[in-house]
Amino acid sequence: MSEQSTDLRETVRERYAAAAVQVTEGNAACCGPQPVEVDENFGSTLYAADERDALPAEAVAASLGCGNPNAVADLREGERVLDLGSGGGIDVLLSARRVGPTGKAYGLDMTDEMLALALANAAKAGATNVEFLKGTIEAIPLPANTIDVVISNCVINLSVDKPAVFAETFRVLKPGGRIGVSDVVADDTLTPAQRAERGDYVGCIAGALSFAEYRRGLETAGFTGIEIAPTHQVADGMHSANVRATKP
Repeated sequence: MSEQSTDLRETVRERYAAAAVQVTEGNAACCGPQPVEVDENFGSTLYAADERDALPAEAVAASLGCGNPNAVADLREGERVLDLGSGGGIDVLLSARRVGPTGKAYGLDMTDEMLALALANAAKAGATNVEFLKGTIEAIPLPANTIDVVISNCVINLSVDKPAVFAETFRVLKPGGRIGVSDVVADDTLTPAQRAERGDYVGCIAGALSFAEYRRGLETAGFTGIEIAPTHQVADGMHSANVRATKP
């Protein structure tokens, strides 16, 4: 990995570690933790009220995503789900409820502070069918062909090696497995420099792929049935999008 890539990854880690600490320290406040960000394009407002109400306040407050991958993935009873960049655990806990006691939800995160927060949230939720793993999304610490569904919420755009993420996602999925991802995607007309003008890397903007690049990356990894559907604009020419694809 290049020095620039290492620096970017550390910047991302520091930003999300700080977010976890902010939520954790909010426990001492009389009214509970405050959301890390107040922006209609990102965070817990993108989830239905009944979903938010069913989870620990700390899991909701730590939500920094750009969509709701659980709605994209159409999870089913008994499935094994992996959330890439699971943060405070909101999508893992929602997934665990959907797959039920015969299924399992894994969360993968590289940030110790977020993992600690996620474990605390799982305990508060009484979730017994979840497991949180420390690692990077470019080198998933799970065996091949073991996961039914991979989800992710505005995290793949933060990776410094997106081809590795797509390849690893394909590897861990069972044949017939699928992805249901929310991510930021750029118009095909925007150059990388123009994307960087619209926001920074840790803000999920500068590192975003274009629609064509995203599709090409998934195809190169082996995915079929690729759908990339924008849902709302997060910056000029930049969109939150729902991404679906299948491993043959």
